[in-house]
Amino acid sequence: MPLPFLALASAASFLCAAPSHHDGDNVRCRNVPGSMRLYGIDAPEMPGACKPGRRCVRGDPFAARDYLRRLTRGRAVRCETLDVDSYGRRVVNCTADGVNIGCAMIAARQAVPRYGALNCRRG
Repeated sequence: MPLPFLALASAASFLCAAPSHHDGDNVRCRNVPGSMRLYGIDAPEMPGACKPGRRCVRGDPFAARDYLRRLTRGRAVRCETLDVDSYGRRVVNCTADGVNIGCAMIAARQAVPRYGALNCRRG
C-alpha cells in the first residue's frame, strides 16, 4: 500500500545506512524498510524479470548492479524521497559523497534516463 505523499514529506531526506542493491536501479537501506526505486533511471533487468510486452533496457544486469554497489560502498549515501511508485516503493534521488547516483549510472552507461526528469547537468 503506497504511503501518502504528505507522510513522506516529513521524512523526505535521510541517510541510507549500509546500502545494498538487487539490480542497477534500486537501493535498500538497513535503516529504512523495503526496497526503493532510484529516480529517473532504468537499468537492465535481472534474468527473468523483464515481463512480456515491457521495453526493458539492454545490457548486463550484473554489471549494472555491481557498478551501483561500487558507487555506494563505503560512502555516505543520502536519499530524498520524491514519490511512491505503483508497487508501493519509495522513489528516491540519492547521492554518494555528493555525487548523484542516477547521473553516475547514466554516465557509465549502466542505466538509461527514464521515468523522470533527472538533472545531470553540472554548473
